[in-house]
Amino acid sequence: MMKNATTNERRSLTYTQVGDYSLPDLTVPAEPKIGKYGRMLFRYLRDHRACLFNTMLLDGKLNAYLEETDRQANEMLDRLTRQLAEREGVNERLKANDQMAWVRRMNSIRNRAEEIVMHELIYT
Repeated sequence: MMKNATTNERRSLTYTQVGDYSLPDLTVPAEPKIGKYGRMLFRYLRDHRACLFNTMLLDGKLNAYLEETDRQANEMLDRLTRQLAEREGVNERLKANDQMAWVRRMNSIRNRAEEIVMHELIYT
């Protein structure tokens, strides 16, 4: 078996000679470790930004981008939820006095924080 290398503008491909054929040395990337926001970004890119999706997929950068964006989205969601809860006075005292009011307000805060995350990180 003989290995030949060819250079492309974006990447370097290597080939293995098998008989009369030159076969590219391709590997399948590992499954990304992504959560809810990474999956949402994947679907958005696939359905609405096909050129960017395909370019990142072929360059092998898609999984890392999805993992990083998912991590950033979760951190941003936690930070915004804490900040909004502090600003609106949703604290442990409210939780002890009126659990249902605390749940309603925290759900509202979480939904608003998630909308901000979606707008800022996923659908841009």
